[in-house]
Amino acid sequence: MEETCKILFQPENEYIVVKKGENLLKAAMAADVHINASCGGAGSCGKCRVVIETGEVERDPSPKLTEADIAQGYALACRATIQTDLTVGIPIESQIGDKRIFARKEPVPVAGHILSAEEWQERLPKWDLSPSTQKVHLTLDSPSLDDNTSDAERVKRGLSVNAGMRDVVVDFPVLQRLPNMLRQSGWDVTVTVLDSGEELRAVRIEQGDTTARQSAIAIDVGTTTISAELLDLKTGTVTAKASDYNAQVAFGEDVITRIIYATKGTGLAKLQSVVVGTIWNLIKNLVETADIEYCNVTHIVVAGNTTMMHLLLGLNPKYIREEPYIPSGTFFPWVKASDLGLRIAAGVYLYALPCVSSYVGGDITAGILGSGIFNTDKLTLYIDIGTNGEMVLGNKDWLLSCSCSAGPAFEGGGVKHGMRATRGAIEQVRINKGNFEPMILTVENKRPIGVCGSGLIDCLSEMFLSGVINEKGKINLDLPTNRVRATEGASEYVLVGAEDSATRRDIVITEVDIDNLMRAKAAVYAGIQILVHSMDLEMEFIEELLIAGAFGRYLDIEKAVTIGLLPDIGFDKIKFVGNGSLLGAHLSCLSKELLVKAQEIARQMTYLELSANPGFMDHYISALFFPHTNLEDFPSVAAKLAEVRAMQSAMRAQDAGNGVIA
Repeated sequence: MEETCKILFQPENEYIVVKKGENLLKAAMAADVHINASCGGAGSCGKCRVVIETGEVERDPSPKLTEADIAQGYALACRATIQTDLTVGIPIESQIGDKRIFARKEPVPVAGHILSAEEWQERLPKWDLSPSTQKVHLTLDSPSLDDNTSDAERVKRGLSVNAGMRDVVVDFPVLQRLPNMLRQSGWDVTVTVLDSGEELRAVRIEQGDTTARQSAIAIDVGTTTISAELLDLKTGTVTAKASDYNAQVAFGEDVITRIIYATKGTGLAKLQSVVVGTIWNLIKNLVETADIEYCNVTHIVVAGNTTMMHLLLGLNPKYIREEPYIPSGTFFPWVKASDLGLRIAAGVYLYALPCVSSYVGGDITAGILGSGIFNTDKLTLYIDIGTNGEMVLGNKDWLLSCSCSAGPAFEGGGVKHGMRATRGAIEQVRINKGNFEPMILTVENKRPIGVCGSGLIDCLSEMFLSGVINEKGKINLDLPTNRVRATEGASEYVLVGAEDSATRRDIVITEVDIDNLMRAKAAVYAGIQILVHSMDLEMEFIEELLIAGAFGRYLDIEKAVTIGLLPDIGFDKIKFVGNGSLLGAHLSCLSKELLVKAQEIARQMTYLELSANPGFMDHYISALFFPHTNLEDFPSVAAKLAEVRAMQSAMRAQDAGNGVIA
C-alpha cells in the first residue's frame, strides 16, 4: 500500500493527504492553497518560500535559499519533496495578499488626470441602450383545430407580430420546455431573444411577464485580477461590482508560464476550471449584492488578453508563444455559459470581445472602444502596461498596435522583494537628496513586506535623481551612507531595514532588480518609438496619451517619465482611463451597436510584430539608460537633474565650509 502524508497549511488551516514523495507546491495547488510562484514552479523566482514547522521535506539545492534560511526551516515549495506529515507555514511575503486591496484608495495624480464620466461620454458617438438580449412578453392565442400551428411556430409568430422579430431560431432547450411552459402559464410567457449579429435566437422562456428583470454582466479577465460589473439593462446602470485574484496565478504569474502549463497533460482543463471558478464566485457575489435572481441575467460580455480568452474558452494556446505566433482564433462566437461551466441560468450566452493578434487581445479592443480613440481626430497613444506592454497609436482614420514583452518586473516578478499591490506593499518612495534616506508609504499604511510596481518606479526615479544610481543603473558605493552596500551577488540599496519590515528581513533594491526593471521600461519605450516612427511621425506630434490598466491607475507620471518609461511630451497631454477593458465590456453589454463597433475596431487595427522589426533592437538598446541615451528627448528630466545636482553641489560646498567631511 502506498504511503501517504497529511499536510496542514497555515494560516489557512487547510489540509490535504498526498502520496509520500509528492512535490509540496503541487500539494498546495491540490489543496487550493495559494503560494506565490511567479515562475510556475521552475525554481527561478524564489518567491514560494514556506516554513516547515513540523515534519521533513527533501530540499533540492537552490541559490534562492541560504544555509541560514534552511536552518530556520525555510524551503522553496517547488523544490521540496514531502517525506512525512507536515505543518507548513506560509509567510506573509508568499501569500497572495488581502482582497481588501480591491477597495484601495484611488490615487490623486501628480500629473495628468483621471477622465470623468462626462469626458467618457463626450468621446463616444451617440449610442442607444440596445443590448444584445431582449425580453419580449407574449400573450399567445391557444391552439385550436382552426389554428393548429406548432408551439414553436406560435412563439415565432408572436415575436414577429409583437416585436418585429422575424425568422427567430428557437434553441433546442427552449423547444424542449415549450409544451409544458406554454400550457402551465396559460399562454402568457416571456421569451429572451439573443441578437448575435448573424441571427435572432430564442434562448429562454419564462412564465408571465419578466421583462422588468433584465441584467447583464461585464467581465475583465485579467492575468492577475478579474473584475466584474452587474448591469441593469433597463436603465444602463451598474448595480454591483466585484473583483478577485485570478486563481490561475497559482500556476504562473505570466501568460507564457500558463501557456506552457496548458500544454502539459490536463493542464488546459485545469486552467479553464480555475478561471471559471473565480468568475463564478464573482457572479455569486454580484447577484447576492444586488439581491436579484440568477435568472435575471441574460448575457455576459468578457474582455481579456488573447491567452486569457483561450484559457477561458478552452482553446489550445500552444502556438501563441511559438513563431510565427498564431492564436487558435481572434474572433469568437457567442457560447453558452453553461458549456464553459458557468451554470447561471438557462439560456445565458457569453461573448468574448475579439482580439487582434496573439499579444494584442480583446482587452485592448475594449479599451480602444471605451476610450473613444476610434471616434477622435486627435493623434492618440493608448498604453496598457503589465507583463506585456500593449499600445495603440491612431485616431478615427487608422489604428496601429504592437505588444512588447516587458516581463513581470513591473508586477514584482524578477525583483528580489517585488510583490503585488497588496497590504504592506511599498507604493510610494521619496529619497532625501542630501543624506539619501528614504521615506516610504505602503498600501493601507502597514509594515512593509516588499515593493509593488508603482513603488518600484518611484524608487528608480528617486535613486536616479538623488545620484544613488547613475544613468546605467549602477549603484554609487562612494556615497556617505550605509544605505548602499556591496554584496556577493550585486550591490544594493537598503530601502527598509529588517527591524522595520514585516518580514524581519532587509527590503532592498539590487542592481539585478534595476537591470530587470530597466529592460522592461526599455522594451515599452522602444515599442512606442516603433509605432511613432512607423508612421513617419515624431513624439511631439502625439496630442494625447492615455494610460490604462490597474497598474497605470497608480502610476506617478512624472516618475515614469523620469526613468524613460513614458515619452516626455508634456504632462497636460497624459490622462488615466482606469480599467479600459472592463469599460469596453460594459459598453458592449449595453449596446449591440457598440459591440459591433468593437468588432470593427479589431478588424481595423494593424498589428506590428516587434520581433520582426529591424529597428526595434536599436531603439531598445538606446533605452537601456535612465532616462534614455538621448537626454535631449527628455527636457523636463534634464532640467530636474540640473536642479538636483546644483542643490547637491551647494550642500557639499556648505558642508566643506562648516568643516564637515563627506
